[in-house]
Formats: sequence, C-alpha cells, structure tokens
Amino acid sequence: MNILFVLAFDVTKSKPLKKQCLKAPCQQNIWLDEDLKQKKWLGIMSKMSKRNLIASAVVGALALGSSAVVSADPLNELHKEEAKIHAAAAKSQEKINNLYEQSQELFVEYRGVVDETENLKVYNDYISTLVTDQPRSIDSLQTQIDGIDGVKRGVVPLMFRMIDSLEKFIDLDVPIKLDERKERVERLRDIMANSNVTTSEQFRQVIESYQIENQYGTTIQSYQGTLDYQGTEITVDFFNLGRTALLALSLDQKSAWVWDNDARAWEELGAEYIKPVVDAVRTANKLLPADLLKLPIKASE
Repeated sequence: MNILFVLAFDVTKSKPLKKQCLKAPCQQNIWLDEDLKQKKWLGIMSKMSKRNLIASAVVGALALGSSAVVSADPLNELHKEEAKIHAAAAKSQEKINNLYEQSQELFVEYRGVVDETENLKVYNDYISTLVTDQPRSIDSLQTQIDGIDGVKRGVVPLMFRMIDSLEKFIDLDVPIKLDERKERVERLRDIMANSNVTTSEQFRQVIESYQIENQYGTTIQSYQGTLDYQGTEITVDFFNLGRTALLALSLDQKSAWVWDNDARAWEELGAEYIKPVVDAVRTANKLLPADLLKLPIKASE
C-alpha cells in the first residue's frame, strides 16, 4: 500500500505581531513602526515561503517515490508471473518427454509381442502339419520295426562270418602287432555273446575292426615287441612299411631280421642291412627326416 504524506502549514497560526501603540505620544514613531511592521511581515513571509518550499519539495519527493514504488510493483509482479509460467511450462515439457519415452517403450514392446505372435502362428502351423503327418510316420516306423527281426536274422550270421574271416586273415597276414589284433578278435566274440549289446553296436564294432586292419597296410610305424627266433624270445624294435616289409632290430642294434611271409618265419639279415634298418626305425620314430633307404624287400613272383 502506498501512503502519500502531505505537509500543510497554516499561515493564520503564525506568531502574531506585537500591538503597536496608536496613541498620540506614539505618533512620532508611526513611520518607524510601519517600517518595522513591514520588515517583520516580510521576514515572516520569507520564513513561510521557505517552509512552503521545503514542504513542497518533501511532498514532491514523496509523490515521486510513491509513484516509483507504484510503478515498480506491477513490473515485479509481471516478472514473478512470467517466471511461474516458465517453470510450469518446463514441468509440462518434462511430463510430455516422459510420456513420449513411455509411449516409445510401449510401442517397442507392442511390436515385440506382435512379432512373437506371428512366430507362434507359424510354429503352430508347423506343429499342426507334423501332427497331421504323424499317423503316416507311425505306420512307416511300424513297418520298419516289423522288418527288424528279418534284418537281424540276416545280419547276425553275417557278423559271425566276418569275425571268422578276420581271424583267418590275421593268421595268414604279416604279423604286425599280432597280439593286439588277436585280442581284438576275441573281444568281438565276447561282444557277440553279450545280450546287453545291441545288434547295431555289434555290427559297428565289427566294421571298425576291419577299418583298423585296413590301416595296417598303409602306415609306416615302429614299435617294441618280442620275436621268436630259433626258439629264443628276443626283445626288438619292429618296423613295418605297410604290409610290404616287416623288419626287426635288436636293442643293441647289432642284429636285424626280416619276416618271410611265405616261410612264416624270421630271417636274419647280413651286416650290410644293419644301418638301413637302424635308419628306418629312427625315421619311423621321427628322429631322422624321411629319405631313401635300402631295405630287404622280397619281390613278388
């Protein structure tokens, strides 16, 4: 609230002048008194004028101040209202941004649900096709099951014949790892007599044994073992070049032998073959690089 202070001076309440004597004895001083009156009056008026000027200045200053206050208050109110509007707008924009982000998240989630629904429809159609086809598959499997007994009746005798043939082949073959190969045949016979082993597993074991036998004819290897030479068991290093040659070297590298498959016996080699056999054994053990070797190989007739 703006208050306007007004200062007013009542001229009538000024200090009264002294009464002047108007009697005859005082007439001689009439002019003097008149001059004094005039001077006092002028003095009073001068003081009153100064007071009025001061009062006017005070009133003007107060009026200007009050007008400045009156004019400044609405501007401040406008600034405050504007600040409130900006703050409310910022809050509203923040809410809008949050709602927009939430809507985007919901949209992405919605698209994911739609895609998953489409995938489920395709999968359900696929399952329906399988279910529809199941009776035909069941009939096919039943037909195959019905034929298994017949297959077994034909496969089991075949496997026994294969094992017998493998055993005969080993007895007539070059004796490369002979003990290991005979043990494999015995293991096959044990598997055939085991009721816990399925027919398919039995057949797999037989085929695997044939594959191992086939590898003996294509590998170059060296291994330790014993040979029976003229009734004496000798520990030697064997070397086989596939099934082409089977050699033996004594551990002291002073004697060497070659297998004669026609005679089914070991034949001792001369001293000129000792070093080639030593080099062959070291090459098989990867102690020497591969090179041409002079080995005693019997030519086929």
